[in-house]
Amino acid sequence: MNIQNLDDGILKRNLYNNHLFIAGPCSVESPEQVMSTALELQELNVPFQVLRGGIWKPRTRPNAFEGIGGKGLAWLKKAGEAVNKPVGTEVATPMHVELCLSHGIDVLWIGARTSANPFAVQAIADALKGVDIPVLVKNPVSPDLSLWIGAIERINNAGVTQLAAIHRGFSTLDSGQYRNQTIWSIPVELKRRLPDLPLICDPSHICGNKTLLKAVSQEALDLLFDGLMVEVHNDPEVALSDKQQQLTPLAFKELVDSLNFKTETTQDASFLKHLTLLREDIDSIDNDIINLLAKRMEKVKKIGHYKQKSNVAVFQPDRWNEILKSRMELGRDKNLSSSFIEKLYQLVHEESFNQQEKI
Repeated sequence: MNIQNLDDGILKRNLYNNHLFIAGPCSVESPEQVMSTALELQELNVPFQVLRGGIWKPRTRPNAFEGIGGKGLAWLKKAGEAVNKPVGTEVATPMHVELCLSHGIDVLWIGARTSANPFAVQAIADALKGVDIPVLVKNPVSPDLSLWIGAIERINNAGVTQLAAIHRGFSTLDSGQYRNQTIWSIPVELKRRLPDLPLICDPSHICGNKTLLKAVSQEALDLLFDGLMVEVHNDPEVALSDKQQQLTPLAFKELVDSLNFKTETTQDASFLKHLTLLREDIDSIDNDIINLLAKRMEKVKKIGHYKQKSNVAVFQPDRWNEILKSRMELGRDKNLSSSFIEKLYQLVHEESFNQQEKI
């Protein structure tokens, strides 16, 4: 993929600790609301590089506020010009793209519901051909890394090189304390596969409320995310959408000021020496783990031969339950979480099936 780092374009202005911050209301509601939000952020000297604002809002159910529509683009652009910031909004159709381009909107993003639909993403990509505007692609609502990468590739194939990904969490049957589950392993794997692609976290949509924003934002920075997109409203209590997850400009400033920005490495010789020694120990242990797993699978294949000769099924429910229960108890005794041991042995069990089915 031909990705140009966003720092090379219009978003480079005044990066804060080398991080990109995007802030603004969930929805543009009136000229006064978006202008007031932008001016308050500026007056507080809050570090942000892009003013965001939703124009069209894909709501889960009908009769909810679905955005102010195209007339809000002029309001958003004027607010950005007042504080000398580029502005961005979400697009879901070719018509949205055309209207944004005609109003001089600087940054576009593709929402989670749209990125889950390859037909919709391709239509947007077709509308963007010949226009290299920064485009941010949110993860699809389902935890599907291939679908996320596919959406990014479609936009890139249209000639857009100023790309970034936004992690906004995933819809699952049990989201726990969050509106959308973090499942950090997916954006981390995205970063491994596409190391040149900037990765931004949207803690507002992950959390669904203000109380968890700091913890999620800090975790994202600890995982070396390149920035944050946070919903900020001049008066969240009267917001027409998602008021429970929007911060006031002052609260956003307090959030940013509280964050601890870490680096990937250091030049401290003592640290590097100890890190190298510990990593060598881990490499040796991993080598032992691989060898032990290989020995385990050899035993599994022998069992498979006996099962085949005796016309016995590969899957043994009672034995599987016994293994899972005993290994989870052993893991707890060694201060390992039950969820980790369960996931580990589910993978081991799956590979055991694969080995026996080859017989």
